[in-house]
Amino acid sequence: MRIAVAGGTGTVGRPTVAAIEADGHDAVVLSRSHGVDLVTGRGLDAALDGADVVIDVTSIETLKAAAAIEFFTAATGTLVSAAEEAGVRHVVLLSIVGIDRIPYDYYAGKIAQEKVIASSRVPWTILRATQFHEFAGQMFARAKLGPLHLAPNARTQPVAASEVGARLAALATSEPQGRARDLAGPREEQLSTMIRAFARREGYRGWIPALNVPGPQMAGMRAGDALPGPDADLGSQTFTEWLAAR
Repeated sequence: MRIAVAGGTGTVGRPTVAAIEADGHDAVVLSRSHGVDLVTGRGLDAALDGADVVIDVTSIETLKAAAAIEFFTAATGTLVSAAEEAGVRHVVLLSIVGIDRIPYDYYAGKIAQEKVIASSRVPWTILRATQFHEFAGQMFARAKLGPLHLAPNARTQPVAASEVGARLAALATSEPQGRARDLAGPREEQLSTMIRAFARREGYRGWIPALNVPGPQMAGMRAGDALPGPDADLGSQTFTEWLAAR
């Protein structure tokens, strides 16, 4: 089977490609570094030639709702249109647990992206997963006030990107099922504690104050709105185990 992975060079894209190839299938990476621009469609038709399934794990580094909505609508819209033209029989999208409860900022873009997939004429599957373990490092790098690193308070149940990649690969070779069962990590964590642990592991010894970051998305995460429901599937690797293995 030939499976195209949009965003195949990213945090979850790389393990998704690895899982596809480990299962004996042919993985095709759709990214700008591989000559494909999803927004403009450059190189997309050629890359999708002969593809059976498309997995969309694209992302954008923004916290603004307007920018996220614009990107996901354009990129995923172009992708599903090209997939339909190419005769692709299944599109799999990676989304985020709780976005309907916190429809703000970046999550607003993910809601728009899900709507694009759900309105596509190509049969589809959407997998919502919680934040990855790498979220701690991303927030350590981004949450800063001048030289001071901050540790936002939030409730999260992080999952290993490798486990998400394996699930996406398995879904791609299965029949389309609409909304798949959510995927989360094995236990709830406090984001500020994760950030501090990551920083110490990286050798940073400075003060990292924990605080409540303003904004509706972070308020929702503090309230637990990004946590999985009781029917979610749970991964096995904890954040502590992931950090120790770095």
